[in-house]
Amino acid sequence: MRLFHRLLMATPSTIGSKSSLSQAMALLPPLPLYRRILRVHRKKLDPEMRILGDSYVKSEFRAHRDVENPLHIIGFLTEWQLYAQKLEGDSWAGEKLDKSKLEKMSDQQIGQLYELMQAIKDTNGEGNNES
Repeated sequence: MRLFHRLLMATPSTIGSKSSLSQAMALLPPLPLYRRILRVHRKKLDPEMRILGDSYVKSEFRAHRDVENPLHIIGFLTEWQLYAQKLEGDSWAGEKLDKSKLEKMSDQQIGQLYELMQAIKDTNGEGNNES
């Protein structure tokens, strides 16, 4: 995410695609965004979900630390910023995943989403008792 200073000045018209960036025009740099998300987790999530959320956010930001593709950086920062905004506004509870986003996901991302769903179910005590 080394190129993020130039990307923060990007607009949807300069990027060339209509994305969810228009909903969050002023992108935060990675470190302030990371801190904002952890702060929101502290305020809005119960302790068990906070542990799960914090570890997930930490691993995702670490995994994307050395990304150099501008579109990937903008997409990453945009989606996490929208996530933080939703948590702050309490509009996230019970919200369904957008089908268009699901269709754009790779097999690896869908697998990761499934693992996250299983971890949430296990945390809530809804997991299967398979032996």
